[in-house]
This record gives sequence, structure tokens and C-alpha cells, in this order.
Amino acid sequence: MAAFLTSLSSVGQIILVIALGYFLRRKGKFDDSFKGSISFLIMNVALPLSIFVSVLDNLTRSKLVSLSSGLIYVLISFVTGYLVAWILTKVLRVRPGRRGTFINMFVNANTIFVGLPLNIALFGNVSLPYFLIYYVANTVSTWAIGVFFISNDDPTKQGKSQNDSKFNWKKLLPAPLVGFLVALVWLLLGLPLPQFFDKTFSMVGGIVTPMSLIYIGIILADAGLKSIHFDKDTIFALLGRFVVAPAIMIVIMIIFKNMGQAIPNIEQNTLIIQTATPGLAVLPILVGQSHGDVEYATNVVTTSTVLFVIVVPILMEIVNFI
Repeated sequence: MAAFLTSLSSVGQIILVIALGYFLRRKGKFDDSFKGSISFLIMNVALPLSIFVSVLDNLTRSKLVSLSSGLIYVLISFVTGYLVAWILTKVLRVRPGRRGTFINMFVNANTIFVGLPLNIALFGNVSLPYFLIYYVANTVSTWAIGVFFISNDDPTKQGKSQNDSKFNWKKLLPAPLVGFLVALVWLLLGLPLPQFFDKTFSMVGGIVTPMSLIYIGIILADAGLKSIHFDKDTIFALLGRFVVAPAIMIVIMIIFKNMGQAIPNIEQNTLIIQTATPGLAVLPILVGQSHGDVEYATNVVTTSTVLFVIVVPILMEIVNFI
């Protein structure tokens, strides 16, 4: 019960900041220009610096080697998730234009704008190394595989050649991932970081969590809470995000533990919680570019963003029994 109340309190704090962004957007205080600017600031400036400093503050060369096992857990869960989601698109007869969204909801999560602040709120900065493992795998999965499923789900090209369906290599290396890779090189070379830059980068990086939550509020205000509805495809996509994905990771944790693998509780909890974060905020944009069902993509992203508040405290209670 204590863990449930703690997680509920942390999620409550997150929701209040999201509500602030929602309220100010609805009141017209945040215009489209601000929405674009805050997204750019987070993704291209604050987050790369935050990740860079976090890696150097929380990782050592020896600990970096020990984290490699976490990547194995995540990769297995992603491959399994893609397989289960693809099979369900056939069984449930998900129509063209929705299949890419449906599959992405099972596997790829909003690790930046929801996963990161949630993880810090629940487990503190000490969990960042484990979060970064999930973030890297999620980023590669999104832009190398997830986008492939969306681009090949274009209703206007069903039955036609898909030779023009390519993923963007530039998107495979977004600024946050570059910040992580540079930090790894810095760490492996044993280079010192002057205190002046450490404090400056930390100060700028400190805006990531509150600004990310405000951004979520803006997205929700644009989508409109009244637009939320539930149909068969939406319900199963949400079950994939909040039930199937965490269940796959939980089973993986149990199997490796039974094989004698020592998995720190904070690593286990971080990886499981990340599997239950909402769908990608950029899904509607990607789907729109492929002439898919944008309304469906917006609906599942919005509903998953709202419902994760209920799911996370319950999931936190479950992980205590693993």
C-alpha cells in the first residue's frame, strides 16, 4: 500500500503540471509558436545536455558493462511485442491505415515527454542509467522499425510497390541520442568535465521535466478531451500498451531471475514502468504523412496519456511481488 500511495502521489504531481499546460493552452496563453519552440528547446538543447550530464554523473566504465544485460531484456521484449502486435492485426482484422499505429502502440513508448519525468519522480536520478538503456532501444525501434510499419500501412498504396518506404537515417540519431553517445565516448575516454560546464549543463537540463509535462498538457488541449472514444481497435491497442507490453517485460524479468541473473530492483522497476508509458506523441504526425487514420492515432495517444495515471500506481504495486 505504501508503494501504491507513493506512486499515486508522484503521478499526481505530474498531472498537476500537465494540467497547468492544458489550462494555459486552452486560455490562449500558449500559441502555436510557443508549442513549437518548447518542443525544439527540450529535444535539441535541454534534453541532450541533461542526458550528457546524467551519464557522467551516474555511470562509470565498470557500471556501463553491467548495464549491457538490460539492453538484452529490452530487445527481447521489443521483438516479442512486434510479433504479438502483428499477429493481432491479422486476428482482429485491423484495417489499413490503423495497423502501423496499432503495432507501434504495443512496442514504442513516449519515453521522453512522459517516461523520463515519470521515472525521475518515482525512482530519482539514480534510475537514469537504466532509463537511458530503454530510451536508446526505444529510439532505434521507433525510427528504424516503427516508422517502417506506418509507412507500409499507407491505404493509398495497398497492393502497390513499397520501394519508396524508407526510414530517415537522420531521425535515427536525434539530438538526445547524440548527447547520450557523446557522453559514452567522453566516459570511455575518461575525459574530465570542468565544474563550470557541469553546473551550467545541469541548470539547463533541469528544465526538461517541468517543460516536458507542460508540453503534454498543450498536446492534450489541442486534441481535446471530448475527442476520446473507445472502439475495438482502440481498446486492444490500449491493452497492448498497458497490459501486454508490461506483461512481456515481467515474464522476461522472471525468466532471467530464475536463470540466476541478478537484476537490481531499480533496473527491474524502471524497465517495467517504461513499458507502460503512453504512446508516441508524434504518432498522429507520422500517420498523417502516410495517409493513415489520423483520428485513430490521435485518439489512442490521448487516451493512453490520460489512462497511464491509473495504470502506473497499479503496476507499481504489482512489481513488488516479482
